[in-house]
Amino acid sequence: MNDKKQRAISTQQIHHPYQAPEGWAAHPVGVFKASTVLFKNTADLRQPRPRDGQSYRYGLHGTPTSYTLAARLATLEGAEHCLLTPSGLSAVTLVSLGLLRPGDEVLVPDNVYGQNRYLSEDWLPRFGITHRFYDGQDVEGFKRMLSAKTKLVWLEAAGSITLEFPDLIGLVKACKAHGVTTALDNTWGAGIAFNPFDLLPDSEPGFGVDISMQALTKYPSGGADVLMGAVYTRDQALHDKLNHAHEHLGYGLGQNDVELVLRGLPTLELRYRAQDTTTRALAAWMAQQPEVAQVLHPALPGSPGHEHWKSISSAGAACLFSAVFKAEYSQQQVDAFVDALDLFGIGYSWAGPMSLAVPYDMSRSRSLSLPYAEGQIVRFAIGLEAEADLRADLLQGLSRLRG
Repeated sequence: MNDKKQRAISTQQIHHPYQAPEGWAAHPVGVFKASTVLFKNTADLRQPRPRDGQSYRYGLHGTPTSYTLAARLATLEGAEHCLLTPSGLSAVTLVSLGLLRPGDEVLVPDNVYGQNRYLSEDWLPRFGITHRFYDGQDVEGFKRMLSAKTKLVWLEAAGSITLEFPDLIGLVKACKAHGVTTALDNTWGAGIAFNPFDLLPDSEPGFGVDISMQALTKYPSGGADVLMGAVYTRDQALHDKLNHAHEHLGYGLGQNDVELVLRGLPTLELRYRAQDTTTRALAAWMAQQPEVAQVLHPALPGSPGHEHWKSISSAGAACLFSAVFKAEYSQQQVDAFVDALDLFGIGYSWAGPMSLAVPYDMSRSRSLSLPYAEGQIVRFAIGLEAEADLRADLLQGLSRLRG
């Protein structure tokens, strides 16, 4: 073989012998980027490697960076296992496709995240999976819907756009009585507002949902610059089933994105609390404005599901509220109000540093009824700006509305 010094430059760079010495330690987790994982020898290559979050076989299945993020998120959520996905929607898809089979039925709350609605209405029927929508406030009606075909129930706390907080305790009890798997979209709670796997820690420790998922795009990232999701479980058999689907769906992550979410975790609670505080103040102030018929926010008395929120989640209420404007104001007028805001961007998502405001057409988002059809709805996502500045900006928009 040619002398190593005579090898081509490309070969020298690819097969360079230098290895960083051991002993380096730093608080930030190292970023390990690789598709190929090198084995010590052929015997090591042939050694079975389960997808257990402990061993490496290919970059798609995990690196030290992504394993660290998964472990920290599992602790945050009160889970034993965590699977990372490329987005919140992919986390939803993993749960539904991983658990449902032809002939099964999934029950979905009528105020579910829009993409979960479209998945249930358009995509799952292609696999012979049926769905029905239910009212998360009506537990007795929900009980009557459960049948032998029902294999999965999605839960949403709080509901998308209109932020009704469901009777989680009643819904989960009904599902457990029928042996039905429950999956909660806990993006709003973020592991801060309540523990989805331990909803009644004082009276019934361990009582909770079977699966929780988050769009890490929101609070764990916090920077409005990453798309990622996570699925959490405590039960090993359930995790194994989802892990199997995860592998065959080919979900992978960019490790620089993983790094950004890791960087956001230490400040997650601080950001959640700060945005929660500002949001509650602005929601209460907005409810007093003469142009507004109602403000929807779980922590406001009179908002749908307020008592359910108080029973398990009084410690947190996230950064969202929606305002229902009085029927006398047209869509054009409410749009002009949104356009007049300087500090509120117009765009989807939330929990980033910038506040957002989006008007919604509820006719595309509900099946059982059309809530607040008499007035235009705007959802506000409160960022990290000063409350006084945001209040002044909202007042400016209301002045445009009045004009």
